[in-house]
Amino acid sequence: MRESLLDLLSDDLPPVLPRYKGVVVQSFYLPMSDGVRVAVDVLLPLNRKDEERLPTVMAMTRYWRSFKIRFQDRPNRAPVSANVELWDYLIMRGIAVVAVDARGSGASFGHHPYPWSPLELSDYAEVAAWAAQQPWSNGKIGSTGYSYEGSTAQFLPAVAGLEVKAILSQQMEFDPYTDVALPGGIFNEAFIRVWSDSNYRQDNNKPATFFPFVAKLVVTGVRPVDGDKDGAVLRQAIAAHAENPSVYKAMSGVTYRDDQYLPGVTVDDFAVYRRREQIEASGALLFNWGSWRDGTTAESVLSRFNTLSNPQVAVIGASNHIGAQNADPFAARGTKPSPTLAEQREIQARYFARFLADQPAPTSRKRLLYYTMGSGQWRETEVWPPRDVHSKNWYLQPGRGLAESASASGGTDHYTVDFTATTGKKNRWYTALVNPVDYGNRAREDAKLLTYTSAPLTADLTLTGQPIMELALASTHPDGAVYVYLEAVDERGKVYHLTDGQLRLIFRPIAAETPYWVGGVPRNFTRAEAEPFPLGEVVPVRIDLRPLSVLIRAGMRLRLAVAGHDAETFARLPAEGTPTLTVDYGRSWLELPVQG
Repeated sequence: MRESLLDLLSDDLPPVLPRYKGVVVQSFYLPMSDGVRVAVDVLLPLNRKDEERLPTVMAMTRYWRSFKIRFQDRPNRAPVSANVELWDYLIMRGIAVVAVDARGSGASFGHHPYPWSPLELSDYAEVAAWAAQQPWSNGKIGSTGYSYEGSTAQFLPAVAGLEVKAILSQQMEFDPYTDVALPGGIFNEAFIRVWSDSNYRQDNNKPATFFPFVAKLVVTGVRPVDGDKDGAVLRQAIAAHAENPSVYKAMSGVTYRDDQYLPGVTVDDFAVYRRREQIEASGALLFNWGSWRDGTTAESVLSRFNTLSNPQVAVIGASNHIGAQNADPFAARGTKPSPTLAEQREIQARYFARFLADQPAPTSRKRLLYYTMGSGQWRETEVWPPRDVHSKNWYLQPGRGLAESASASGGTDHYTVDFTATTGKKNRWYTALVNPVDYGNRAREDAKLLTYTSAPLTADLTLTGQPIMELALASTHPDGAVYVYLEAVDERGKVYHLTDGQLRLIFRPIAAETPYWVGGVPRNFTRAEAEPFPLGEVVPVRIDLRPLSVLIRAGMRLRLAVAGHDAETFARLPAEGTPTLTVDYGRSWLELPVQG
């Protein structure tokens, strides 16, 4: 084990020194084959020699490729954008950047019918082919991005051909149904509402809802292309965005995976996993980056790692969505993230400098590097789960206990769902809106929940993998939700959130198979596989918690908390009525992935 991710990657990614001291920027419209004009920024090193051929990194965005600001742009630097520091860092090291506004967004013309539509993806393929043929290009294309842009980057090799050699995707989705819109089959209402509103604002040239306050003071809109001095062309492009449908309205009508998002379109139609064959056929090197604390991005990384045959580097840390905060629940407040933002930029630059060079060293293996929370350590494995992990059951006990051995006596506990229970607005779901991750001390909220707590641990315990809850459950309603939280309690009674899982009860049946690797309980969330929850009957319900790697110190206690709602994040289930849940603790247990 080594403490630094950069050190762990240094053998494959040697340092790359800056060679240039300035940036040349061109911004223009590139017409697509159907006539729609998309806005493009091309960023090249200042004083590049005419004969030099550079690798190109593409960034394709729904959130404005660059910003119009109240102050003058910095001379000889990349235009202000969400990624401005990375662009400067790459360009100084001889890597060209091509940033693109998605059709129907930013300064581009056209409309945006739904996320990652065939038209949107085909535009990116055309831009990639154009970039590969430019006189400054060595013909090799990479792509990078966070969140929506990270998934877009992974689509690129599926549609753009063999010139796309290396992808670096951070904090992204693999399956938008389970990864962001309906985790566990439950509508992620708060996030989808804010994200949809933000899209609407940006499509109408207004700063996004989740822009920081200072950014809203400085940023006035999307940056027009060169030559559009009075913004007349930009206004025409913005007018074309009026046809963009509301994501929130469309997603509000989806319960099952095979429901229509829009007429003739399901959520699966814009899932990365549906492009598996094309991504594999491209042979592109994939660098996937997620966090144990950021939505389901860790699961997304692991699904790609165990599904796609491409050579891969996979990283799972413990940061917030934008990598700026150390979200390890045991880290002292204000501790820098691991890696720091500067180290992240260095890793990105090294990756593209090596694998987009004219003669990059080949790689065909898979590497997964992951951070163990509570330890400050990074580990490495070539398989997931790691070979030194084994499953260990912890059993629910009478008196709300939790122990490594089953109780000789059975019994039941009853819980009337408290619809005020919440994980707050700094949980794993809100961080995608540029929030920090901070669950705080869960003791007060746990008083609203059904909890089971162990005796103090007599030795350190490392968990690495995906916990699974086997819950013998009855309900007074045929529909509803169950949330399960794994927590640690210290000697002073402070309760630390470690991970969680949830399930809409109509999706209790387990699937025979799934279209991609699922580390926990296989479910497809289709209409045919759903069924009403049996009334008044205790039945087994398996719920997979999100994967993690954490060191829990001796003296701490484990806690399992059960809820029926997360008030500020997810849709209320059922919409009316207050279910009472009955847990048969003698037939319930928690499978923990113990390492070592």
